[in-house]
This record gives sequence, C-alpha cells and structure tokens, in this order.
Amino acid sequence: MSFERAKNHLEQFGLAGRILEFGVSSATVELAAEAVGCEPARIAKSLSFLLPSGPILVVAAGDAKVDNTRYKAQFSAKAKMLPAGQVEPLIGHGVGGVCPFGVEPGVKVYLDESLRRFPLVYPAAGTAASAVGLTLPELEAASGAIGWVDVCKGWRPEEQQPG
Repeated sequence: MSFERAKNHLEQFGLAGRILEFGVSSATVELAAEAVGCEPARIAKSLSFLLPSGPILVVAAGDAKVDNTRYKAQFSAKAKMLPAGQVEPLIGHGVGGVCPFGVEPGVKVYLDESLRRFPLVYPAAGTAASAVGLTLPELEAASGAIGWVDVCKGWRPEEQQPG
C-alpha cells in the first residue's frame, strides 16, 4: 500500500515511470546505494521527527547526520526522531521505505542543504526495496517541500575526517 501511495503521488508529476524496484533490500543508505549503483551520499534519506506542531520529514544526503545545534536553531526544538512504531501511522510509510511522497496530511517536508551537491538524488519510493531518481527541482516539486534547511553535518569538505 505504501508503494502504491508513493507511486500514485509521483504519477501526478509524471515521475512514476522513474521508480526503481529491487529484488534486494534498500532499507539503509548503504543497501540503497548498492541497489541503485551510486555513491551513498546520493541516497536522499527521509528522516522523521516529531515537533510540538506535529511530524516532519527532513530529506538529507546519505552521508549527512543531524546536527542537534543546527536542528534546534531551525525548529526551536530538540531533534527527536519518531520511534519506529510511530513512523508508519504518522508519516504514512514504514521504516526503510520512508519517502516524502504521499505522506499523511499535515506532515511537513524540508530538504536539507546537503542534497544541493548533486544534480540527481535517489529517495525511497515507499518500500524497503525501491527508489526513484530525481533532480532537485523534481524533488522539490514532488515532495511539496516547505523549503530548504541546513540541519546536518558531516558532509561538508571541512567537516571530513582525514583518512
């Protein structure tokens, strides 16, 4: 059902034909990158959080990690990820297949600056064995993103650890 929900949503933008389905799991960044055949950073992971106003998704590059200080400055709240059991009822997709397409009403979607390095990224498409290749303008439109945020770390060259 989650796959159909994401696919139906993407059809509205003429993007459903770009969905990739795999015979293997793509539930983690590493597995998704292997299934797609790209570097892990190009996997657009959808991170689900709970704010006092309700659930949100932050779509970030696969190599980025949430920076608690930046998150709190952006959202005026501590970064509190949804417990696994609450992800599907609140977001509309289960863990491993969470994506910003066809989410529950009221879920706000934000895109993290870490994605801007890439012309094409691969978010999930509603299951733990799917992805869809999208340009950033396509991702912005199809996700209904409220806007871009800068809440992640570990992806900037100056933050990389040597060797």
